[in-house]
Amino acid sequence: MSKQSREMEIVEHLDELRKRIFIVLGVFIAAFAASFIFVEEIYDLLTKDLGTQLVVLGPLDIILIYLSIAAVIALAVTVPVIISQVWMFVKPGLTEEERKASAVYIPVSFVLFAAGILFGYFIILPLVLQFLLALGEGTFQTMFTADRYFQFVLRMTVPFSILFEMPLVVMFLTTIGVISPYGMQKNRKYAYFAIVIVSVLVSPPDFLSDVLVILPLIVLYEISIRLSAVVYKKRLRRLREEEKNASSGSM
Repeated sequence: MSKQSREMEIVEHLDELRKRIFIVLGVFIAAFAASFIFVEEIYDLLTKDLGTQLVVLGPLDIILIYLSIAAVIALAVTVPVIISQVWMFVKPGLTEEERKASAVYIPVSFVLFAAGILFGYFIILPLVLQFLLALGEGTFQTMFTADRYFQFVLRMTVPFSILFEMPLVVMFLTTIGVISPYGMQKNRKYAYFAIVIVSVLVSPPDFLSDVLVILPLIVLYEISIRLSAVVYKKRLRRLREEEKNASSGSM
C-alpha cells in the first residue's frame, strides 16, 4: 500500500470517527434538552419515596441539581447509542465470526445496562438508605442536601449498570477466544479480590453497603463462568467442524 493510499485510509477513518462522535453528541444534547424540560417531574419521581424535602445551601444549587439530573438522564439514554456507534465504527475490521457475536450481544447489553440501574435503584439503594438512617435514629437529626443525596443515588445505581455487563463481556471474549472458563476458574481468587476492591470504592463507607455490592458481583462472576463454559463448548465444536471440513476439502 502506497503512502498516499494509507493517508487516504486514515482520513476516511477520521471522517467516520467524526461522524460517529457527532451522532453521539447530537443524541446527548437532544436527550439533555428533553430531560431538562421535564426535570421537575423527574426530580419529584426520584424523591417521592424519600419522605422529606431535600435542602439546598444556596440559590445556584437549584439549577446545578437540575442540570446534573438532566445530564445523568441524558447520559443513560446515550449509552446504548455510544455502544452501537462504537460497534459500527469497528465493524469493518471485525471477522465474520466477531460480527455475528457482537450483533447478538449489543442488544442484550442495553437490557443488562437497564437491569443494572433498576437493580441498584430499587433494591440496593433502599436497603442501604434504610440501614444508614437506622444508624442515626434517635441520635441525629437527619437532613439531606440535594447534592449529597443525588451523589449517593448515583453511587448506588450507575456502577451496577456497568458491572451488570460482565456476563456479556465474558461471553463475547470467550466467543473470540480471548478467555476461557478454565482460566476464570483458575483466577477466581484474584477476581474476587478485584471485586472487593471495586465494591469498596463505589459503595458508601459502611460494612453493609460493601457486602450488598460485593455479593451480587460475585454471583455475576459465577454466572459469567457458567455462560463462558457454554460458549466455550460451542466454540470448540465449531472449530472441530471447521477443521473436519477443511481436511475433507483438501482430500
